[in-house]
Amino acid sequence: MRSLFHLAYHVTDLDEARHFYGTVLGCPEGRSTDTWVDFDFFGHQISLHLGKPFEVTRTGKVGDHMVMMPHLGLVLPLDDWFAMADRLTAAGIAFDIPPVIRFEGEPGEQRTMFFFDPSGNPIEIKGFKDFDGVFAH
Repeated sequence: MRSLFHLAYHVTDLDEARHFYGTVLGCPEGRSTDTWVDFDFFGHQISLHLGKPFEVTRTGKVGDHMVMMPHLGLVLPLDDWFAMADRLTAAGIAFDIPPVIRFEGEPGEQRTMFFFDPSGNPIEIKGFKDFDGVFAH
């Protein structure tokens, strides 16, 4: 049985969110009202509600980086990760942490990039050659 995660959080403008998540990230839109919109976030459900986004701080020490906490994340196969990095670059997205390799040569070696949605919600996208490495230690 496949399990899906559902995450609901605030955005400040639904039209900006629709453009960013739908057009820039390529997520199909689901149900909506005048105060929220659902997206298929790479096989998972996110619900974006009008409101004040959660407070974030740069308190997550991961490798050589201090990352924004909390953040939404996604793990992609490496080829898809490179395609997403190209897509974000072409869309003019400003990276908080530009596409980089992390833990090179170690268990859990990965590519990562951090950026913000238009409401300031931090997003990390990781890329793995082999998904067996996601939980490697």
